[in-house]
Amino acid sequence: MRKILCFSLLLALPQLSFGFCGFYVAKADASLYNHASQVIMTRKQDKTILSLMNDYQGEMRDFALVIPVPEVLKKGQVHIGDAKLFKHIDNFTAPRLVEYHDSDPCRPQIMEDMVMMKSMAPRMRNNKSTAQSLGVTIEAEYTVGEYDIVILSATESTGLETWLTQNGYKIPQGAARILEPYIKQDFNFFVAKVNLKEQNKTGLKFLRPIQFAFRSEKFMLPIRLGMINADGPQDLLIYILTEKGRVESTNYQTVKLPSNIDLPLYIKDDFASFYTALFDHQVEKHKMRVVFTEYFWNMGWCDPCAADPLSRSELKQLGVFWLDRPSQKPGIMPRRMGIPVQVTRLHVRYNEENFPEDLMFQETGDTRNYQGRYILHHPWKGDPEQCPAAREYFKQLAERQHKEAQNLARLTGWNEQDIIDKMDIDKPDAQDDDNWWQNLWQ
Repeated sequence: MRKILCFSLLLALPQLSFGFCGFYVAKADASLYNHASQVIMTRKQDKTILSLMNDYQGEMRDFALVIPVPEVLKKGQVHIGDAKLFKHIDNFTAPRLVEYHDSDPCRPQIMEDMVMMKSMAPRMRNNKSTAQSLGVTIEAEYTVGEYDIVILSATESTGLETWLTQNGYKIPQGAARILEPYIKQDFNFFVAKVNLKEQNKTGLKFLRPIQFAFRSEKFMLPIRLGMINADGPQDLLIYILTEKGRVESTNYQTVKLPSNIDLPLYIKDDFASFYTALFDHQVEKHKMRVVFTEYFWNMGWCDPCAADPLSRSELKQLGVFWLDRPSQKPGIMPRRMGIPVQVTRLHVRYNEENFPEDLMFQETGDTRNYQGRYILHHPWKGDPEQCPAAREYFKQLAERQHKEAQNLARLTGWNEQDIIDKMDIDKPDAQDDDNWWQNLWQ
């Protein structure tokens, strides 16, 4: 059982030019990671809307969610979200694989300034006197959707842990140690459990996302509570919607993953294995001490698109309250038209040892687009003797393919010779290298 984490400059060689007509062919979304929790944060000034999608597995009567919050939340501040929104924003921001086809080297080249894109369009009543004796105050209680919610304050962590246990919240043993720092900072605690009667009315076999809005000067995400019952390092995907710029962590290094790199063609059939290996290798390289940026873009357009941008209606459901300009068509954002909504996708793998603090964030002034993007080039299939340029093309092709193998080995830690064997390519012509001086003075 698990609980929610609370968590171009294009240089064209005259003989070897690539038709700039690629399209999206695969993505690396949340489904690659077992038990990857997802959080969508919407933030402007001191206002935050948090949407939580949990990966809980087990009896719903055993579900318990405990999240530190900076204020006592009123019922109107809590809302049941739509799981489809998580799927949509995951698809839109996911690292993607694109492919291009080399053009005929024997024809004059016209460099295109357009990218052809293929979208994938796509989803108990509590005893207050007992609470007071334990230093716990019930600040508010209500039911929203299928969740019974109480907002608690506490004076000491062991009393709060005792109260939660006595009232049927199955929290892990030793929670007091993690709860204590939040109590010292005067946080309240948002506590939810499933109302089975209301859950049955939904007819769903899963728990819907829960959303809540609050004000806080701190731009942060509490992750320490999610480590209490962790059985190893955990993956967390954070999608952050802001008005102006890219978001980064202020208390941990934020690193962009290697991107825009040429890879062997066979990766098209196994992009998932490649990307998980890449991410694992980067985590190991940085000793599991950094937050990775996987995507940053304006929400009004994409290039190439792994999914359509979120509509105005969907953004509103995620708490984007500052969008007051209507789109040209109902529910659709105009392509390539910027809007005052930026999306940053962060991916962190963490444990208690390497991430002892909650994640603190800031919105930067950086508006340079970035995406995890990996490139396949299909070779031209013509005759090497068709023209002098064709002979030069195939020479450079062999060099490029070996560079692709080196790229893949560097990104993943895989054995380079094994990669070359899978590519089924010849070694570069050693004779040419030995006689490098042959045409030097001709």
